[in-house]
Amino acid sequence: MGPSENPTNPDKKHKGRRKRMARRPRARRCLLKGCEQRVQPRQARQRYCSAECREKARKWSRWKAQQKYRKTRGGKQRRNGQSGRYRERVKSRKPPEPEAVSEGARVITNEHFFRAHLRSAGLLRAILTPTAKSVAALLLRGVPASAGTRPGAGTALEGGAHLIRTY
Repeated sequence: MGPSENPTNPDKKHKGRRKRMARRPRARRCLLKGCEQRVQPRQARQRYCSAECREKARKWSRWKAQQKYRKTRGGKQRRNGQSGRYRERVKSRKPPEPEAVSEGARVITNEHFFRAHLRSAGLLRAILTPTAKSVAALLLRGVPASAGTRPGAGTALEGGAHLIRTY
């Protein structure tokens, strides 16, 4: 028997049925070791809470597969071959060239080191002081007083005796 001629009228057979909503899977824990957060999956086979957990699980899976493969006879042979090739490469490397230290170490002697920084003897003889001066007055003669100091700062030094040059 074909469909009824009036499509707006439902068939008498399907009168009491309602369309069911799709069931959602129950909340579960993320399967990544160490995470184990509760997650409401959007799909029935969703195992991890986030893309980061999914990526970490994929990396672990690849690592575990590699470990299993290396335990097989073929895996051991390939790994031993890799190790042998590496050892050959290390042997064939050129040894590092030693540093060229043909010259002796450069040493600065004390006799001429400070000579460029000293005043000549002729200039030192030209400095005559009529009165005795302290070393501080001689050394700090041209140094200005610091900002923020009292107006009388620096007056404890002798200011009356000036250097006289005789040529």
